[in-house]
Amino acid sequence: MKRQLILEDGSIFVGKAFGSDIEKSGEVVFNTGMTGYQEILSDPSYCAQIVTLTYPLIGNYGINRDDFESINPSIHGLIVKEATEVPSYWRNEMTLDELLRVKGIPGLAGIDTRKLTKLIRANGTLKGKMCSMDVLTEKIIRDLQETPLKRNQVEQVSIKAPYASPGRGYRIVLVDFGMKHGILRELTKRKCDVVVVPYHTSAEEILRLNPDGVMLSNGPGDPKDVPEAIEMIQGILGKIPLFGICLGHQLFALACGADSQKMKFGHRGSNHPVMDMKTGRVAITSQNHGYTVEAKSLEATDLEITHVAVNDETIEGVKHSVHAAFSVQYHPEASPGPEDSNALFDDFITLITTFKGEKTYA
Repeated sequence: MKRQLILEDGSIFVGKAFGSDIEKSGEVVFNTGMTGYQEILSDPSYCAQIVTLTYPLIGNYGINRDDFESINPSIHGLIVKEATEVPSYWRNEMTLDELLRVKGIPGLAGIDTRKLTKLIRANGTLKGKMCSMDVLTEKIIRDLQETPLKRNQVEQVSIKAPYASPGRGYRIVLVDFGMKHGILRELTKRKCDVVVVPYHTSAEEILRLNPDGVMLSNGPGDPKDVPEAIEMIQGILGKIPLFGICLGHQLFALACGADSQKMKFGHRGSNHPVMDMKTGRVAITSQNHGYTVEAKSLEATDLEITHVAVNDETIEGVKHSVHAAFSVQYHPEASPGPEDSNALFDDFITLITTFKGEKTYA
């Protein structure tokens, strides 16, 4: 059965349908990772987006129980050059097609993904719709042009009530803006006593939990759409050590007086080089974001630039010059991707230890 992707600029890509028969629209983006498609399609940061995978063969190692980054994926569509129907891997439990059917996600295969990616790189991300062949094309294009993208993605993917992941180490309040399971997994590995809270949790509520540290998770969309989180960060800054990742990084920067801006087509992949400004060392990182902290806006803040993207010199990390707080734009939990920056979780634990020592003997 055929299916088509219709873009707001009038471009149409026709290919083979797989996955769910549901028709969905969203912002069309691309990811350059060669592996990790299961983590990509279950990453909450892709909420309401249609993701094009640039690597041509997808699904060849199937789907397993361990590599999910969320239980219920919020991606609106997956586009590939070729979707494997018979995967080969000892951990395989179902095919990519079967997973998409179960989760209500439409898939499109057999199109020129290179052409689509070049179109996005030239024009920026575009709104699109995955639909059947019998729709009125002109109406779909007009609807896409007239309908703005949704702005409540964080509300859609964040948990509704707090829950605990008990441990014997430091108590970490993890604010869920669309948290990948990999972040919780890294904190648990370090024996942290983690309390996961919704995105709209106030500073007062967090302080009542008596945490040793606060982590701001990744998440989808524009950081300016989450003003309650910015207010919360301002309420805890200086009182508790803080570590922000991806959207959490952007929210931390906004709370400190910086500004953010939408990128042309974002950073999405597992091969992005980032330079540590202190050491000059370059790490290969996993990234997924469409917004960035504006470099010039940092000049009037107490934030110092710690990391910069090698490819386009966008801001990849900052730290507060007064308070115990830092953040990075990329994903140190590396799900999927390289583990070059995994030690940042250890740096967070060290920051907490130092902070508690200073508070004790001050």
